[in-house]
Amino acid sequence: MPIQLELIDDQYEFHGFNHVRNVARAIVLDDEGKVAIHLIHRNDVFCDQSYYETPGGGVDEGESFEQAAVRECEEELGEKIEVIDYIGEVVDAYNLIGRKNINRYYLCRFVGKTKRHYESEGDTLIQKTIHVDLDQAIALYESQDDTLVAGLVKRRELPILLETKKMLQKL
Repeated sequence: MPIQLELIDDQYEFHGFNHVRNVARAIVLDDEGKVAIHLIHRNDVFCDQSYYETPGGGVDEGESFEQAAVRECEEELGEKIEVIDYIGEVVDAYNLIGRKNINRYYLCRFVGKTKRHYESEGDTLIQKTIHVDLDQAIALYESQDDTLVAGLVKRRELPILLETKKMLQKL
């Protein structure tokens, strides 16, 4: 049964939503069973903070969530991937910019290299990408700050990584 969560932003004052963004995210397993996660650093309207985040981004018009996950991994990781399974959906919000996100997560497998090519402003926040065992990724998220954007991302992504671990144990 896919995970389904709805989270609130308790870090920034709520002034209403002015748009909804569909987001596709990927938990990508490489040939060694390690997952790719980005170290993000931002110093903007949200904060000056570093945190971990899975590859992914906005779904373009006419594109499915799965297609967006594949495209985003090519852009951000320089990797061709294959979607294995649907993990679930997390609806979350960023009150500071009036945005509600519908995040769909997919378990994916690395199938080949391509050229990384950042396309969005958000991609410029990626400091580096690391490939770590799933347990290491979980530990990194568990130790991540609980405040501001890092806390919001942690609440969104840690349950997905824990669900992914359960899924992989069943395979």
